[in-house]
Amino acid sequence: MDETRERRNKRKTENLALKGEKIYSLSCGADYIVMVSEKGNVFQLNCQNKPYIPRLLNVNGRHVIQVACGEHHTIALSRDGQLFTWGWNLHGQLGQRKQVPGYPDPEPLLTPGIPLAMIAAGGEHSFALSLSGAVFAWGKNSAGQLGLGDKKDRHGLTFVKSLDMKRTVYISCGDEHTAVLTKGGLVFTFGSGEYGQLGHNSNRDELLPRLVAELWGSRVTQIACGRHHTLAYVASFKTIYSFGRGEQGQLGRGLDSSQNVPLPVQLSSEFDLGIGTIFAGGNQSVCSPETLPCPSRMILTVNDKLITRWISECDSKPWKTLRKEIMQTFSSASTLNGSFLNQSDDNHYQTTIVNSGLDLSLARLAFEKLAKKEKVLKQVGSVVQEKLIPSLCPKPAGVEGMRVYLILPELLRVLPTDGELCVKFSEAVCKLNPVNMKILEVLWSRLPESFFKSLVKVVHSTSTWFLNQMRTEQKDFGTSVEKTVAVLQKLYEVNYIAGRKIEDRNFYINELKLFIQSPGRVHHSENSIKNMTQFMVIVRKLTMYPCIFDMETKCMIFQMECFSGVMEAQLDPSLQNHLHVNRRSLLTDTFQGLRSKTRDYLWPLQVQFEDEDGIDHGGVSQEFFTIFAREIHSMEPRMLELHEDSRLVWFMPENAKYYAYEPTDENIQNFWTVFTELSEEKKKNFLSFMTGSDRLPVGGLAKIKLTIKKPNKPNPDDFYPVADTCYCCLHLPNYSSIHILREKFVHAISFYEEFGEK
Repeated sequence: MDETRERRNKRKTENLALKGEKIYSLSCGADYIVMVSEKGNVFQLNCQNKPYIPRLLNVNGRHVIQVACGEHHTIALSRDGQLFTWGWNLHGQLGQRKQVPGYPDPEPLLTPGIPLAMIAAGGEHSFALSLSGAVFAWGKNSAGQLGLGDKKDRHGLTFVKSLDMKRTVYISCGDEHTAVLTKGGLVFTFGSGEYGQLGHNSNRDELLPRLVAELWGSRVTQIACGRHHTLAYVASFKTIYSFGRGEQGQLGRGLDSSQNVPLPVQLSSEFDLGIGTIFAGGNQSVCSPETLPCPSRMILTVNDKLITRWISECDSKPWKTLRKEIMQTFSSASTLNGSFLNQSDDNHYQTTIVNSGLDLSLARLAFEKLAKKEKVLKQVGSVVQEKLIPSLCPKPAGVEGMRVYLILPELLRVLPTDGELCVKFSEAVCKLNPVNMKILEVLWSRLPESFFKSLVKVVHSTSTWFLNQMRTEQKDFGTSVEKTVAVLQKLYEVNYIAGRKIEDRNFYINELKLFIQSPGRVHHSENSIKNMTQFMVIVRKLTMYPCIFDMETKCMIFQMECFSGVMEAQLDPSLQNHLHVNRRSLLTDTFQGLRSKTRDYLWPLQVQFEDEDGIDHGGVSQEFFTIFAREIHSMEPRMLELHEDSRLVWFMPENAKYYAYEPTDENIQNFWTVFTELSEEKKKNFLSFMTGSDRLPVGGLAKIKLTIKKPNKPNPDDFYPVADTCYCCLHLPNYSSIHILREKFVHAISFYEEFGEK
């Protein structure tokens, strides 16, 4: 043993030169070394093969910033937050969720939007830590070294729930144990305790993270794990504590025995001023009086400083270099999810379903500054649309992985409206897994009013733009507008549940009124008929999202659908709603009939009174509505509340519309002359004649829209006026004189309960 060690000590130290590259950091496995250059390239050296020539590894052109080696596997983290793993995979330590022996070269590892701060590797297990302290583990778990409460291996990234909200800032791994350091200076250990390396005054394995009680009250600032031992440094005491296996003196206490509680390391006087950095690996421990450069670079994140640099340098430095940096930054969900964190009282470490950990005011200020340089803004928008959004995962990893859905609307807010980017964003939202969609809805509900309103406005404006383009340019954006209003509907529902943070009118799309009316304004041609059909199809689809319609627009759609239903029924007389009622039990029979079978209420109504003959050409239905209205008003307990000032009402000429008539026609002028002569009682009869009730409708007199239609009758003087009660439409024959009009009209409204079409 001594001879072997002596020969090992006599080996020559060899210089390892990488042509044109400067080594920035490295990590060692059992028999290999992985190095990262300042340019972000990765090299691997196999120590068993001579000559010692490092091999350049392919990481898909990514700039790697961290590497961590286990016994026979390696993890690498790139500048844009992408993980790579390679090596052995007997216990799932590569995290690829595949039962394969391993990979000789780096393979990308899916990390659904997690903004990672660091990586760590043990013997055959692996860890990753997010910027807000979330811990993920995978690989061998024979002694509980993953901290998941069992001894089952994991082949994919698994969230360590027991460390949630602990504000973890650093992780170090031994062969079969793990140590975790929190922002508050606490140390948790778990896994194998065979040699006392957990520091719990026992040699028992721990399946869940356990606080090292002996270090309680001492604010630990650094930790490091060797194969079977652990170091912890307390800067305020200028003391290193060690515990675990000590057969080769790795505990630094002048003894070769193991210990299961933290005890001070015996240091020489040169460390009286304190320790800079501690290291542990295999059976060795190292400390330096100087603070050595930390090899753990951080992933890119968006901040005010970065944007200021882009704006100031975009005209002076090579644009190609800045474009590459913009691509790296905005093509990754991880980099955005790690941006604009709320640093106040370490708020982002308390990220939960009700706390995104973001300070969106930082995002708003940064993107407003970005908007001042159109060249940079345009490039950012292009990268987001072409790279970022298509890469978004339907199942992001928790709340941290979903921050991008809160940040992007602040960017969309300053981008020129072209619609396509917002559509892609809306599509990504709608593709979210139901569980993640629920998380996003909760996060939306917790947004401050100004940010929630801004989010609604972004989606609303895009929806309006699409509808305007469809109406004015005859372009087919039907699919696009469906995607944006689907998100608008989700936001409306969130707003409702949250107690209406903003008014409903923020969701109404006024462009819809013009859109619905537009088919009637185009010239009748083959193209216009095609467009009209498309408009109808789109409008029907949009009714699935009622939040975008105000009451007036809903009424317009209802009338349009009613007209469509009537036209359909005229083409097929079998399409009728048949209602059989008894006069003595009219209300009961009506409600029972409505419940008895599925009906299309757009089809015409055909009423049949029990034990009465007759065909319903309108008069029977009118009588039905008259009786129905009277009885429902007199029900006890009252179903409807009446207001005395609305009992007597009458139509005014300005409320009327005409079909096949003009307001200046003689018959119309005669009608209004006769109408003004009516007594209040007769006017009340006319209201009942037209609507089935003399009560004012919801919304008052202004909501009563009378339509006067000229029926196509060969001998108009032989017919009475007929009311289409459902549509408040008066079929007024074109009488030859005012005297005949007066006679027929007064008779019709005086005997409307018994009156039918003659």
